[in-house]
Amino acid sequence: MSSPTPDTQWKPNTTVAAIIERDGRFLMVCENTEHGLRLNQPAGHLEYGETLLQAVAREALEETGYAANPVALSGIYLADKDDSSGITYLRFAFVCQAAGQPTRSQLDEGIVEAVWLTPDEIRARQAMWRSPLVGRCLDDYLAGQRLPLACIYHHGR
Repeated sequence: MSSPTPDTQWKPNTTVAAIIERDGRFLMVCENTEHGLRLNQPAGHLEYGETLLQAVAREALEETGYAANPVALSGIYLADKDDSSGITYLRFAFVCQAAGQPTRSQLDEGIVEAVWLTPDEIRARQAMWRSPLVGRCLDDYLAGQRLPLACIYHHGR
C-alpha cells in the first residue's frame, strides 16, 4: 500500500451501508465487480452535499428498490482495500427500516439482484463477500450494537 507524500493529505473514501432486517432475514445485494459476483449490504459512497443519513437512504433505494429509513448507527469501520491501491474505506453502517415492498424496480448498474438472507445463509456465502466488513457489520448488528442517530451532526453549508 502506498502512503501519501509529505505534501498531500491522506483521505479515506467515505461509504455508507444499510443493515435491513425483517423476520430474521437481511436485505443483501448481489453485484458484479471486477472480482466477479459479490455479496454486500446495500452500500456505496457518500456524495458531495449529502448527509450520511441521506446517503444511506439513497444507496438502499438505488441498490434494492426499497425506501429505507435509518434508525440507528450500528458501527463505524476503517478498512484498507485488499490490493496495493492504497485505498482505505471509512464505512458508516446504519440500522434501517425498509418499506414493505420495493418502491423502485430499476436497480443500480452492476446490481444483479436484491435478496433476503438469514445470517447463516450470509455466512455460508463468505467467499462471495465484497469485503470482510459484510460479516463484521452483521455480527455487530446481531450483538445489539446501536448508537443513536443524534450522535451524528452535520454542520450545513
